[in-house]
Amino acid sequence: MRAQVGDRLVLPGRTGRGGVVVGVLGKGGAPPYVIKWHRDGHIAMVFPDEYARIVPAGHPAGADPESPSDRERASAQSPEEGQQPQRGRQ
Repeated sequence: MRAQVGDRLVLPGRTGRGGVVVGVLGKGGAPPYVIKWHRDGHIAMVFPDEYARIVPAGHPAGADPESPSDRERASAQSPEEGQQPQRGRQ
């Protein structure tokens, strides 16, 4: 598991139990992390277990950062009205 300041830590199965990484104490982005919890703003040092996941900053919560969003898939399948379909890279 690797994280950067600004990423989100999500703990599945615990409603409202997630927070923002405000510090990375391990080498190369490894735990432990300093987390500011969303629910109450409490700040704590955390050693995440194997069920926790890091959501990179800028990605919607819960989305798989490796897969395209629904909007990206839809726009790739059919061009918007008034636009010409793209043919290869130019």
